[in-house]
Amino acid sequence: MENLLKKISRELVARHATLATAESCTGGLLASALTDIAGASAFFRSGIIAYSAETKIAELGVPAKTIAERGIVSRECAEAMARGCAKKFHADFALATTGAAGPDAHGGVPAGTVCIALCAPKTVQSQKFFFENASRERVKQLAVEAALEMLGNALSR
Repeated sequence: MENLLKKISRELVARHATLATAESCTGGLLASALTDIAGASAFFRSGIIAYSAETKIAELGVPAKTIAERGIVSRECAEAMARGCAKKFHADFALATTGAAGPDAHGGVPAGTVCIALCAPKTVQSQKFFFENASRERVKQLAVEAALEMLGNALSR
């Protein structure tokens, strides 16, 4: 993961691009991984841990209707979080994570289910993952790795 983080840093700095994070199930681990990079202040704007539905709505502008109809653990919610994060922190890129880390299901969503979204200057993309039989800590770590891979792939294009 260290090489991926260095690649992300180089690409963002070279583009003079900024990044922010909106995290739910990862609880700040994504922002922590990014700020472990020396020189991260050149690209990292801010991060928010929007753990509750109320915070997702109030701070990131996630429509209450999206949460009511699609759920907190949905690609639609993750996409709205990423868009709201990019807007709130005036960032070129924003990563968002939302999921059921476990050990129990959340709102009927099986433990290990995570949705990740990336808001880029011209697109928003998302993916749903299922990290079966993983501990809570492992789900969080796998979600961080998946988010960083999503960003790294987008920056490679």
